[in-house]
Amino acid sequence: MSKSEIVMLTIGFTGQFMFFMRFFIQWIYAEKHRKSLIPVAFWYFSLGGSFFLLTYAILRKDIVFIVGQSTGSIIYLRNLYFIHKEKKLYEND
Repeated sequence: MSKSEIVMLTIGFTGQFMFFMRFFIQWIYAEKHRKSLIPVAFWYFSLGGSFFLLTYAILRKDIVFIVGQSTGSIIYLRNLYFIHKEKKLYEND
């Protein structure tokens, strides 16, 4: 296996790991609170996983994967924007 193939696999698996972690964190959080909740870390892992998988898709030149990951990033960023906007609103009260 060449060095570039190892780098590509590392990028791809890092993205997959981050996507797994978002579900793992959400599961632990829901169990702790005994109801379905989405913690802020879920969105950060979503964004990180999306970044790595988008990088992987670009390196692989896979247009379907590129479109899917880039549109997801917009949603994750928007959710983080709402979360931080709400925090600022409460801090100013």
